[in-house]
Amino acid sequence: MRDEKAALGKILQSAHAGELAAAYAYRGHWRSVSDLQERERIKQIEKEEWDHRSRVRHWMQQLETKPSRTREFLFASIGRVLGVLCFVSGRFFPMYFAGRLESQNTAEYKEAAELASSLGMDACESDMLHMSEKEKEHEEYFHGVVRDHWFLPTARRIFRWG
Repeated sequence: MRDEKAALGKILQSAHAGELAAAYAYRGHWRSVSDLQERERIKQIEKEEWDHRSRVRHWMQQLETKPSRTREFLFASIGRVLGVLCFVSGRFFPMYFAGRLESQNTAEYKEAAELASSLGMDACESDMLHMSEKEKEHEEYFHGVVRDHWFLPTARRIFRWG
């Protein structure tokens, strides 16, 4: 049980920092997009990432786990840099890598839900599954945006998503 609690704490630390990076990246991403519908959808996704971060923080507190200062700083920096790169990288790459990231988040939250279940943390399990579903929605949105792009088959072979 101690190992499962530690494993869940590690996943939540990772998710907490990851949500920070994602939120900052999406802030730059939606600001770089000219299509108003895409802009609003990505802005909504950013809002949902901030919500996930808050909920993950709650469960970290329940486990008496603190965020990793180093990881938080590193991921905040990465997110901000990615947000700026959205202005120069064209449309495909921010959309593609956002979808790929969301795919990883979906799996991460499912794993957290399994650990929470094994610890008898039913409310945490439910919350993690809900966040996993939301990340899946994000993934599907971004996949839909790049689905017909000419570079997708190459990106799929190189980066194993899409």
